[in-house]
Amino acid sequence: MGTTFDQSAIDAALADLASGEKAWAQTPLRRRRELLDDLHARTARHAADWVAAARTVKRLDADSPLVGEEWMSGPVTLLQAAGALCATLTALAAGHSPLAGLALGTAPGGRVAVPILPHDIYDRLLLSGFRGEVWLRPGIDADTARRRAGLAQLEPAATGGIGVVLGAGNIMSIPLLDVLYELHAHNRVVALKLNPITDAMLPVFEQIFAPYLELGAVRLLTGDADAGGYLVHHPDVAHVHMTGSAQTHDAIVWGAGAAAARRRVENKPLLDKPITSELGGVSPTIVVPGDWSPADLRYQAAHVATQRLHNGGYNCIATQVVVVAANWPHKDRFLTELRRAIAAAPPRPAFYPGSDTRVAAALATYPDADQLGPDARRVLVEGLPRTDTPLLRTEYFAPVLGVVELPGGECGAFLDRAIEFANAEVAGTLGANILIDPATRRALGAEFDRALERLRYGAIAVNTWSALGFLAPRAAWGAYPGHTPADVQSGIGVVHNAFLLDGVERTVVRGPFRPAPRSLLGGEFALSPKPPWFVNHATAAETGRKLAEFYGDGNPTRLLGVFRAALRG
Repeated sequence: MGTTFDQSAIDAALADLASGEKAWAQTPLRRRRELLDDLHARTARHAADWVAAARTVKRLDADSPLVGEEWMSGPVTLLQAAGALCATLTALAAGHSPLAGLALGTAPGGRVAVPILPHDIYDRLLLSGFRGEVWLRPGIDADTARRRAGLAQLEPAATGGIGVVLGAGNIMSIPLLDVLYELHAHNRVVALKLNPITDAMLPVFEQIFAPYLELGAVRLLTGDADAGGYLVHHPDVAHVHMTGSAQTHDAIVWGAGAAAARRRVENKPLLDKPITSELGGVSPTIVVPGDWSPADLRYQAAHVATQRLHNGGYNCIATQVVVVAANWPHKDRFLTELRRAIAAAPPRPAFYPGSDTRVAAALATYPDADQLGPDARRVLVEGLPRTDTPLLRTEYFAPVLGVVELPGGECGAFLDRAIEFANAEVAGTLGANILIDPATRRALGAEFDRALERLRYGAIAVNTWSALGFLAPRAAWGAYPGHTPADVQSGIGVVHNAFLLDGVERTVVRGPFRPAPRSLLGGEFALSPKPPWFVNHATAAETGRKLAEFYGDGNPTRLLGVFRAALRG
């Protein structure tokens, strides 16, 4: 029986990378910085081609505002990442730590907190009121953090062999960001195998990575699961990184069927090399009770709808369970607004394979669920059991959202219960969100930050979506540390992390509870309007395109166009 893929093409690519590793080892930091500059310029030049190809993959109309998602999670994200990595290499080439001159803070438990947002004046203008920091693991002091920042680029000649990246099929920048992290954090040359869903992106990716392809440091491959299996088990491969589901991870590591069960018992994995991964999970959004106005209820309902429906619901960080206080006086009005926001979100095709089957499975389990939206394929399950129910344990990777009600009482007591619930009952540890009004946040004081410390997730968002931790280039992105191949949950290791920090524990991002100008009236100094990643943002496509133009050439005169587009959304 013959193979279903071109085995010789994979062998040839890996042979090229074996030679390319020697060239990469001889590439000094200055030249690596120049390669990043070239990649940045190529991303800007081909941004429109990128979005056109992504729109084809996701079957979006050219005039849909949802095309803005492809601009912002595609070329805009890669442009920012390349620029941030370039700054790190510039510092290292000059003999400085990437953290030199940066005032490091502290987080609960004596942790070092590395500020990652805002980083410059443009962050302050474009993301007014948003903040972010990376918390390092306990026991790492500020001097150690500065000394270790740079990871493998501290010894650029010490390469780490050939790494395989199995690309994601949902967000088009993920595979390219993972390749950059392999090259710089681990000093590995990279074979990137695209998810078949994204094969249409190959010509654009070849243009963007042309300098690395010429050097032999990167090879781009296509193929099915059999091709991926051959690639990851190839003896010339030193390491595997993947983005996908825990089921796919386990099939790679342990195999399938009875043989896989036996390997688990014997702790003899099929994969004979290290693997890192980003695998998603069931992300919770905790709604802390407070005195919210009707405008607050509408805005935050649209916020939660975005957390579920962005990219059609096909995000590893998509909210799947909303946690509310059972006796919150505004609970019913909030849930009414949530139903309206889900129903009113723009229509879009279910582009990701298996979506309809997963929606049908949710409806079979919860037959009384609301079916919302123009095609009635958006599922909202209210009155969800607090434990031992599939929606809390299964990542549906589809527009399915559940609501769990917990006992109320004082907001601090509710928050404690909600965190215990999120840690114990909800599958995965990639990202969690907390919505809390400023008055309630002030009333909790230091208790609130201690509550964040207890929340065991790799990305925590307060009054924003944890996806901001994906978009911010200096944030570290990955599951909460401690998972193993035998119990992988949301994955092992981190990516992005443009400071190249060692010893990352989590990323914490915060945003304004209200958009401007209501934020100012409510005592928050934040000038940001409704974020352009909201699914009901009318000018998201125009805003995303103008952001790509700005990050492409850094011309500050472009900012006025960005602001005009964003404000009309």
